[in-house]
Amino acid sequence: MITRHVLPNGTPLQIAGDANARRALIVVQEAFGVNDHIRSMVEKFAARGYYAVAPELFHRTGSPEVPYDNFPEAMTSLGTLSHDGLSEDLVATADYLNAAGFPTASIGIVGYCMGGSVSFFAATLGIAGAAASFYGGGIETGRFGLPPLLALAPTLQCPWLGLYGDLDKGIPVEQVEALRVAAASSGLATDVIRYPDAEHGFNCDGRPAVFNAEASADATRRTIEFFAANLVAK
Repeated sequence: MITRHVLPNGTPLQIAGDANARRALIVVQEAFGVNDHIRSMVEKFAARGYYAVAPELFHRTGSPEVPYDNFPEAMTSLGTLSHDGLSEDLVATADYLNAAGFPTASIGIVGYCMGGSVSFFAATLGIAGAAASFYGGGIETGRFGLPPLLALAPTLQCPWLGLYGDLDKGIPVEQVEALRVAAASSGLATDVIRYPDAEHGFNCDGRPAVFNAEASADATRRTIEFFAANLVAK
């Protein structure tokens, strides 16, 4: 069951799982808001034993849930994001989990679409013990007020896993491979998994045109294994 809690700074969280769990997970939304798909991922991770929370990053404009076929509205919402706003929301979310008894080493962060980029950024802030990105863009050119991921990569402060589809029209394979190399330069445990038959959004069953059940299942399995290996149980 999902519950909603608004932090003192105004960031709303959608929450599932046991606060006494051994690990916590921040689930970062797509460009379409904290919608049914993101809630399903929060519940899926909670069912795997995580205390899972999804911050509503569009809360400054009313936390809209944008239909998947309304790209203009999604772009409008994306345009409201900023480096400072994202930093505030991510740090506030991590602080909430710390106060709930989860040390940084027990907190993971995973993001989808724009959330994949945001989770990579979060991995440079020292607020998580491990991070995973599903098809996060902005590799060569920064988005949402953030630097390019290639520029951020040497400053990673925790292990990172990237999951990408080779058929993604917005994220060329060459950029993904450049990010693999740049992330490895951090000296931390990093990896990139590519799915030859997967497009952007391959994990989202709410988008039948791009959903790839096989890639989704494998990527989610790898993500859970990655967090089990890299997060400390409190």
